[in-house]
Amino acid sequence: MFGKANRLSRIFNRSGKTIMLALDHGMALGPMQGLERPAEMLGKLTPFTDSIMLNKGILQNCYIPNGHVGIVLRVSGAATIAGEDITNESITTTVTEALRLSADAVATSIYVGTPNEYSTIRELARLCDDCETFGLPVLAVTAIGKDRERKTDPRYLSLAVRVAVEMGADIVKTYYCDEKFEKVIEAAAGIPVVIAGGPKMDSVLDVLKIAENATRAGARGVDMGRNVWQHERPVEMLLALKDIVNDGMPAEEAYSKRFGR
Repeated sequence: MFGKANRLSRIFNRSGKTIMLALDHGMALGPMQGLERPAEMLGKLTPFTDSIMLNKGILQNCYIPNGHVGIVLRVSGAATIAGEDITNESITTTVTEALRLSADAVATSIYVGTPNEYSTIRELARLCDDCETFGLPVLAVTAIGKDRERKTDPRYLSLAVRVAVEMGADIVKTYYCDEKFEKVIEAAAGIPVVIAGGPKMDSVLDVLKIAENATRAGARGVDMGRNVWQHERPVEMLLALKDIVNDGMPAEEAYSKRFGR
């Protein structure tokens, strides 16, 4: 379908990769450090990204269209860290609203292995059906809730990725794991996989090595937030990620090039 292919071409660059900047955290986590003034952060960082993921309120009120950044609109939410269960998400934005806002894709989370597994997978499937009518790509986020150990288990990640693909997702966001990550990529059955950054890491080089290892294993890019906009030099962080993902530069070389040490 031309419409879907055209929209995906705005998310992935000519090399078939993407540096996606995630700014959808405020929906569940509030005004985090680095996102207190999202309009400023968007203005500063979008020139160095291929695509952005954000919620409708921030898109409408804080983003100035520039014509070259793909827009991935988060359409699920309604659960926060203040509530009993952050995995209790539901669809909060309609496909019609996403199209009105000129989204190039929509994103929703699935919580495999949690009490909300059924409801979030069902909503992904329905969203994929609705979006297929309009050629609107769907990005499925294989979220883990509060069980941080799951993000290092290739069996769990492979299961979650395959579930997303089976339901019709066009892109899957998941975590990188050191062990057997190529099996996680294989589980996607050819659907593009992008890597989450998760909470801010202490070492910049560790973040860059994740991008390097994931890309070498077959990931098509990164979708990172806190490890970019909570860094004291976020532009350099994005440029280093571009060096790795787009140009195949080793992490240590990209680190030296962009941070000078």
